[in-house]
Amino acid sequence: MSVRTALSAADLAAIDARLVATDELLARAYPGDDSSRQPVHTVYVPGDRFTPELTTVWGRLAREAVEAAGGLDAVAGLIGFDERLAAAVVPRVHVKLDREPIEDLRIDFEDGYGDHGDEHEDADAVRAARRVLAAEGAGFAPRSIGIRFKSFEAATRVRGIRTLDLFITTLVEHGGVPDGLALTLPKVSTVAQVEAMADVAAALERVHGLPDGRLRFEVQVETPQLVLGPDGVAPVARLALAGRGRVSALHFGTYDFSASLGIAGPYQSLEHPAADHAKHVMQLAVAGTGIRLSDGSTNVLPVGDRAPAAWRLHARLVRRSLERGFPQGWDLHPAQLPTRFLATYAYYRQSYAGAAARLRDVHDRRAGGVLDEPATARALAGFVRHGVLCGALTSDEVEADTGFDERALTALARVREGA
Repeated sequence: MSVRTALSAADLAAIDARLVATDELLARAYPGDDSSRQPVHTVYVPGDRFTPELTTVWGRLAREAVEAAGGLDAVAGLIGFDERLAAAVVPRVHVKLDREPIEDLRIDFEDGYGDHGDEHEDADAVRAARRVLAAEGAGFAPRSIGIRFKSFEAATRVRGIRTLDLFITTLVEHGGVPDGLALTLPKVSTVAQVEAMADVAAALERVHGLPDGRLRFEVQVETPQLVLGPDGVAPVARLALAGRGRVSALHFGTYDFSASLGIAGPYQSLEHPAADHAKHVMQLAVAGTGIRLSDGSTNVLPVGDRAPAAWRLHARLVRRSLERGFPQGWDLHPAQLPTRFLATYAYYRQSYAGAAARLRDVHDRRAGGVLDEPATARALAGFVRHGVLCGALTSDEVEADTGFDERALTALARVREGA
């Protein structure tokens, strides 16, 4: 059967020419997620308190906290698990606390450290780098580890850059930059500060002979100026291009952001409507860019008599963040680790059966109870893949239940392999 179209080759070439800039923008700014594992949390410790053994110490303190409360099953019951859910999750969390109690660690030279004077901060920055290398050598280091230095505001800019320089230089000179190095730029208020940080990273790479793009960094969203600029636009949406591929994540700063809006201390929370608004803007800004999202923290710590209430609060907030598309958050105390992993694993286990059934329908190309669009199938694959990477699910059970092995699941989720 012969068919004839009306548009000529010249017409099509004109359309291609018109969309060259769009094609380049989509390829450059919206490459999608890579295939690496995103941590479920970031632990913060002051810069002068980090030791190579800190991960194992926190794991021990977390286990002691739950033992004092009657065991992990008791804590699971305290936060609302029934027996079936506890049976599916608690053994996995026991293993997690033993083997990998911290997934991502940030040695803090900003608010958690304060102003110790230049001489002391110099020494602590060098010592922190040496201890990171010692932790790497001893097998104690988390999968990702790094520092949060002081902001690029005028009052702290020189100090922040100096601490970063000392830390990176010491790493390079005494063993090399760890594969999981993570750097955090706090209190960002303008796009220019991110551009400046990209310049600093590039300069350090040149000096030390590191590959271009080796030093990437997280941006903390904790000022209203980054969410809504003076011109009425959202500066945070410009960071993917402004960072020249170096921005790895956006981390929400619960308390700085809340305080900057005049929200009183008792009402400062990562579930405040103002915080939710900022995080919704963050989500829109990074969708498709490969830049990852992390929620903030709760400063209500599970210690002493307040432990039961604090555990319930923490578990609820972890679950809330996950349901809203923030697979990562901050933990500030060892006793928050049990509820971080309990709530995270429960989130994936409870939704897994339905997701697996729908993915099986996709795999078998049959109509099931839900007619999923391709975009929804990608989201389902991404959800299950996150569950596998964090330890809530296993590759074997996913392949048995869905028909997709790990490589096929990655392809369905459309993340970039080997990025």
